[in-house]
Amino acid sequence: MHVPASPKVLTVAEFRAKRDVLAEKRLVFTNGCFDLLHPGHVDYLQRARDLGDALMVGLNSDASVRRLGKGDDRPVNGQDARAFVLAGLACVDFVILFDEDTPLELIRAVRPQVLVKGGDWPVDKIVGRDVVESDGGKVLSIPLLEGYSTTSVIERIRSGIA
Repeated sequence: MHVPASPKVLTVAEFRAKRDVLAEKRLVFTNGCFDLLHPGHVDYLQRARDLGDALMVGLNSDASVRRLGKGDDRPVNGQDARAFVLAGLACVDFVILFDEDTPLELIRAVRPQVLVKGGDWPVDKIVGRDVVESDGGKVLSIPLLEGYSTTSVIERIRSGIA
């Protein structure tokens, strides 16, 4: 299936070309698979965006998701579809796919002022913390909306409860 292009979905090179325009803006970065978007994701992304002037989402590629060990049938939605859906959210300013196991190289390339992960990540375990802090930025772990996870949605679908 074909997914329409979005001007918010960029390569690192395309983002770097825009970075000068954002020089005075506070860039917030988060990352994840965002496979089946649910209220927990939207709440988290809106609160992350509130921490700065622009929100970039580093999105795991399909291959990267598979290497994370989430299951043979993951991701449910392909990377282009996941990127398009994320880009459709008003709180998301940029989406960049990354193929590595962690977003470290992407964080080094985009140099955000704020790095955010969900509350299930202690700050000292957040990949890229040293890069952001060495630039004088902030690294935060923000609470997740209780009761929502992609894994639980998939489990409910499989059991016929969805």
